[in-house]
Amino acid sequence: MLTEPAQPEPFPTPLRIANLEFRLSELQTLADGRRVGFTVREFELCFLLSRRLDTVVQRPEIYAEIWGGEMPSRNRSIDVLVRKVRAKLENAAPDWRYVHTHFGVGYRFMPERVSGEASKTTPGSKAVSAGSAA
Repeated sequence: MLTEPAQPEPFPTPLRIANLEFRLSELQTLADGRRVGFTVREFELCFLLSRRLDTVVQRPEIYAEIWGGEMPSRNRSIDVLVRKVRAKLENAAPDWRYVHTHFGVGYRFMPERVSGEASKTTPGSKAVSAGSAA
């Protein structure tokens, strides 16, 4: 029986970016060797953004890729999903930030190491440097 030739994967397996490793066949992400624990949709979002490294991906495009179809007006699904992805990534790798917001446009994936007090802040709080007034 003839078999079809295997199709090459469009991305190396596993895909490595900074301290993250994406295992496509397992829908799994590791940060510094530790499982991040994404749901399927969270993995899809993080992988979608990481494939477009340092490029702003617009919200309607994200919605179409993850949920399919056109994004309803005032829909906050993407924002909620991004918040969950950020929280899980911060928990797994507190010294890194990955997903950056471009208000009114979309999101950009670019791993950046944070240091000092910035890595010790909690979500929603701001780091204050020694020379600034609180």
